[in-house]
Amino acid sequence: MDVKFRYYEVFVYTRNSREMQLFTCRWLPISTPKAIIFLCHGYAMECSTFMKACGERLANAGYAVFGMDYEGHGRSGGIRCLITKFDNVVNDCEEIFKTICEHPEFKGKSRFLYGDSMGGSVCLLLHKRDPSYWDGAILVAPMCKISDKLKPNPVVMNVLAKFEDIIPKWKVVPTKNIIGSAFKDRAKREEIRNNKLIYQDKPRLKTALEMLRTSMSLADRLHEITLPFVVLQGEKDKVTDPEISVALYEQASSVDKTIKLYPGMCHGIATGESDSNIALVFADIIAWLDQRAGNKISDSLN
Repeated sequence: MDVKFRYYEVFVYTRNSREMQLFTCRWLPISTPKAIIFLCHGYAMECSTFMKACGERLANAGYAVFGMDYEGHGRSGGIRCLITKFDNVVNDCEEIFKTICEHPEFKGKSRFLYGDSMGGSVCLLLHKRDPSYWDGAILVAPMCKISDKLKPNPVVMNVLAKFEDIIPKWKVVPTKNIIGSAFKDRAKREEIRNNKLIYQDKPRLKTALEMLRTSMSLADRLHEITLPFVVLQGEKDKVTDPEISVALYEQASSVDKTIKLYPGMCHGIATGESDSNIALVFADIIAWLDQRAGNKISDSLN
């Protein structure tokens, strides 16, 4: 792959009472960018290594790409993988992403969100806060609904909720080998396992409940989604049920919406499949972006 971009890393501080140091990175094309894309990574993941290939592919296609590790994730500050309020994640993304959008070099550029797994929820919540601001979203196996097959017993939920503020950091939530089932390619799977920036312990009680509540809340309001989006998922995904992507596609009020389901692929369609499968997925993503990069929806509505 010919390198047509430059890579930068920057630590920033949020302007809120938490004064949290957050790690950000960016892949900027050498040519004038077609549009700007903001990466929202999944639970326990990070941007600089796990989403490196994603940033490089999109930058080589002519897009300015920005990533941020959430609080407690990757190289950002905070207790490892503790999400005390999901709103904190969304607030931080909104503050940093919108600050970048206001830079003179990016003003007037179309603004896209890219969400992987839990990052899909972050993208949809950013859109719901400011429906006309974002020009589109790429949603890869988004965590925006709990499958009926996986919904927890309400009694269990109530019991856990009684302890969340007493022992929020407790690594008590049982979980299957997510990396083993999410990433099909053996070499890529081992590379992910060896990434020390990725949290690989049991989910913390507070984090699990925040993610669950966020998904259940979004599930009841999928009809409120109006931005253009493409949702992409592997048909053999065992982490987030493909029926979730179908529900989003069917229930969203967006006029411009696309769904891509890939036979034989698992959860990590952009990171954990064979090189040829990943190339296919990104060809679809870039084609979708190229058709919309010049349509500045948010400007036309102002």
